[in-house]
Amino acid sequence: MAEAQNDKTPSLAEEYLLKGKEEKEDVTVKPAEVKEVETPVIADSEEVVTEKAEETPAAAAVEESPQVTPASTIEESSETTPLSPEENSGETAVAAAEESSETTENSVDQEEAAEEAPEIKLETAPADFRFPTTNQTRHCFTRYIEYHRCVAAKGEGAPECDKFAKYYRALCPGEWIDRWNEQRENGTFPVVKQQWKAAIDFKWIRDNKEAVSANIINRNSNANLELVLQLYEKMLNVQKEVERLREERNAVANKMKGKLEPSERQKLIEEGKNLKEGLMTLEEDLVKLTDELQQEAQCIPNMTHPDVPIGGEDCSTIRKMVGSPYELNFPVKDHLQLGKELDILEFDAAAEVSGSKFYYLKNEAVMLEMALVNWTLSEVMKRGFTPLTTPELVRSSVVEKCGFQPRGTNTQVYSIDGSDQCLIGTAEIPVGGIHMDSILAESSLPLKYVAFSHCFRTEAGAAGTATRPYLPLHELLYKEVSVLYGTLMEFLSRGLYRVHQFSKVEMFILSRPEDSNSYHEELIGIEEDLFSSLGLHYKTLDMATEDLGAPAYRKFDVEAWMPGLGRYGEISSASNCTDYQSRRLGIRYRPAQPSSTNSKKGKGPTQFVHTLNATACAVPRMIICLLENHQQEDGSVIIPQPLRPFMGGLERIFPRSR
Repeated sequence: MAEAQNDKTPSLAEEYLLKGKEEKEDVTVKPAEVKEVETPVIADSEEVVTEKAEETPAAAAVEESPQVTPASTIEESSETTPLSPEENSGETAVAAAEESSETTENSVDQEEAAEEAPEIKLETAPADFRFPTTNQTRHCFTRYIEYHRCVAAKGEGAPECDKFAKYYRALCPGEWIDRWNEQRENGTFPVVKQQWKAAIDFKWIRDNKEAVSANIINRNSNANLELVLQLYEKMLNVQKEVERLREERNAVANKMKGKLEPSERQKLIEEGKNLKEGLMTLEEDLVKLTDELQQEAQCIPNMTHPDVPIGGEDCSTIRKMVGSPYELNFPVKDHLQLGKELDILEFDAAAEVSGSKFYYLKNEAVMLEMALVNWTLSEVMKRGFTPLTTPELVRSSVVEKCGFQPRGTNTQVYSIDGSDQCLIGTAEIPVGGIHMDSILAESSLPLKYVAFSHCFRTEAGAAGTATRPYLPLHELLYKEVSVLYGTLMEFLSRGLYRVHQFSKVEMFILSRPEDSNSYHEELIGIEEDLFSSLGLHYKTLDMATEDLGAPAYRKFDVEAWMPGLGRYGEISSASNCTDYQSRRLGIRYRPAQPSSTNSKKGKGPTQFVHTLNATACAVPRMIICLLENHQQEDGSVIIPQPLRPFMGGLERIFPRSR
């Protein structure tokens, strides 16, 4: 009888259980059967991206504060903002009914789920790292990442991180969480590219299309305004359709709250499923559109002060000329020759150790650098600036938010392979990030910082002009001129003038929008006072549009006379970036509310601060100026009076016999 039972053909139920057991043994990870979240985060099939699904997909950086100045080109429109998953509380009934219905059906096929699942944008990942590949877990990795980002930014136990924890714990199988936690502990968890959005006011750009277009042309920018506007209109249309489907789904949810016939309820469940699928597709399109729109719009430069001259560098105008060149009645030496004779500069050994454009400072040159830094800091601090030393490695996203490109053919930024960090090219970057994503009290403004740091620049393409690969006969002369110009610039940039690493003292101000122009004048005034105290002959320039970086609303350069090079050389600049950087860095302030208003204390609308930066002392070029302008016929160099107390009373550097 027992044998007869063993030979019995398995029932359908037994076959189903047996099949499930075999699948469980074959599949490494069995997805948890949990409810999907409503807001998907999907990337193009060829490009892997991580997004903040909890935030509004198309308007994560939307602000309601009014535009402050004509330069404010970066505040995003708030019209037709899609709702977050938490706001769709009316969809709960549909989701619950769908889940109940789905539990009676077979689980989703693994291969189909893998095709539909989103991928995650990674900069590095271990070879054995495995990702969730099913619909049930399509969001869990993103939520897990967002939770740990939130904890890193806000601290363990922060209430705003709870929603991320709730989602990833509900969505992710325990074995995945355990594996990721283990990889985080042993340092093999992949580096996820940080996504960020600038608070770009697309509505303002659309309404001021002609002015923005003229500004792009005047700056010789490659920004594609037409594409930005097309993407913006397309995004608005998709937003409206998303809102329509959400309203329909909420209506279905409301119908299901009452008593219904089973057939009617099943009909509503099917309708809810169809709406959900359509909504997911549209939201995925919305995420892609928003990313593409952000990428294109971030290329649009800041607006320009109306007094800035239009054209290339040659069109820049002189604001002020201070002093006159020293009359040197003997053969003038450049700083390379002076450095060799004084035994204070070493280039050959540095080239062997580190490559070209590096140097050693020796003997009195070391004291001179320290004196320049300490004297500059003390002078600027007298004007109310707070001294800082800064990190010299920063996240690439912070570099981007400050308006610099960390990667590219001619980038000036050194990036660290296998990480999202870069070496800073100026203290402006870490100082700009010190108040990132914060709201300041109006009473705290202005915030004035003076920061010392080492700076690192690739100087890619800085010494000459690139030649063209194909040159017809009529362009042959252009090639010859380009090569000669490049050779000349390389010659003039030798020594300390253009190097990969140097020390610098940088000034940085965060102010109210209406005060930024006056602080710009204050910064250039401080620079002029410092350089005059050192006895330099220099000129201050109002730089033309094509010489402005993307963040600058207006920029003043200081060029000092360098007798050994026989020309003026840039030693400093001062830029007013208005709200270009703060809208990317998320730095706002809350204006003080008049006592007569009825609004709650401290709850008025916020505005973006204006940021300004200026170089107080770029050490290598200051050394060039001091050596070449204060050289004497006997080969010695006089130390300017303000620096002597910082050099132990040393008045002169004399040549050394070797």
